[in-house]
Amino acid sequence: MILKVTLERIYQKPQASGFRVLVDRVWPRGISKVNAALDLWAKTIAPSTELRKWFGHDPEKYPEFKKRYLAELAANPDLPD
Repeated sequence: MILKVTLERIYQKPQASGFRVLVDRVWPRGISKVNAALDLWAKTIAPSTELRKWFGHDPEKYPEFKKRYLAELAANPDLPD
C-alpha cells in the first residue's frame, strides 16, 4: 500500500481530501477547531518547545533542526517502534 502525504498550511482552505493531521504543540491563532477540519491533533510528536524556539524558522538552521527533531522522535514514547 502506498500512502500519499500532502502538506498544507492550516491557515489556507484545504485543497486535498484525506485524513488531516496537525503536528504542532501550539494551537494556531485565529483558527477554530471546527474551521480547522482536522482528524487528529498530534501535538505529542511535534518538535519540543525548546527546539522550535531555537530553530526560529531560520533556513540555515534546518539541517541541525532536522537532526535534533529526528533524535526527539526516536526517543518519543508516543511513537510506535
